Amino acid sequence: MSIIFFMIGISLLMALGFLGAFFWSMKTGQQDDLYTPSIRMLLDDDVPTTPETQSNV
Repeated sequence: MSIIFFMIGISLLMALGFLGAFFWSMKTGQQDDLYTPSIRMLLDDDVPTTPETQSNV
């Protein structure tokens, strides 16, 4: 029976830890820009053209 109380205590501590991490991320602005990361993968990177990267076609 004592293991149940121990597990409930550990789960409450973990829940408080996750809640604290969530509030910290909101306070520091981690969730401000949700649009740019989804578009960033669609944009091409500018790769400089050097003689090594040119193909002889």
